[in-house]
Amino acid sequence: MKEQGCPGSELLEQYACDILASRGMQSQKTFLQHGEVSCYDHSVAVALLSVRLAGFLRVRTDRRSLIRGALLHDYYLYDWHVADKNHRLHGFIHARRALGNAERDFRLSAIERDIISKHMFPLNPRPPCYKESYIVMTADRLCTVRELLSSTWRRMAKTRKNDNNGL
Repeated sequence: MKEQGCPGSELLEQYACDILASRGMQSQKTFLQHGEVSCYDHSVAVALLSVRLAGFLRVRTDRRSLIRGALLHDYYLYDWHVADKNHRLHGFIHARRALGNAERDFRLSAIERDIISKHMFPLNPRPPCYKESYIVMTADRLCTVRELLSSTWRRMAKTRKNDNNGL
């Protein structure tokens, strides 16, 4: 029987069902990440795309660490859209906060720590040490662009529809 909170991917179920079912990860469903996408959905998309990228590039990885690090890369547990002096410089600080939260809630490998703490390179000046970190960093950028463009296109389509209805 599947634990509640696990999406359909067998790899996510195999390596990270505990993360997906955790209270912290479940709370991320309430925080918007980019456009209309929740932080939870963004993290799942980054994990799945990371696995696909590794396969496409034919790079051998520690798949468990790749998936778990990808799921926890934005585990900062606050809504960065809400004005608050504690996360005013979100782009620069959230990786460190995510790592602290992840270390508190889970046992992490060195690769997972590196993925979480360095996924915002070069905003965070230390470059990644592992190929898994570079893969997650790339997947995160691609998912972010897709999410932002999708939200923008939806808004534009809605505006055009409203403009056409007024004619």
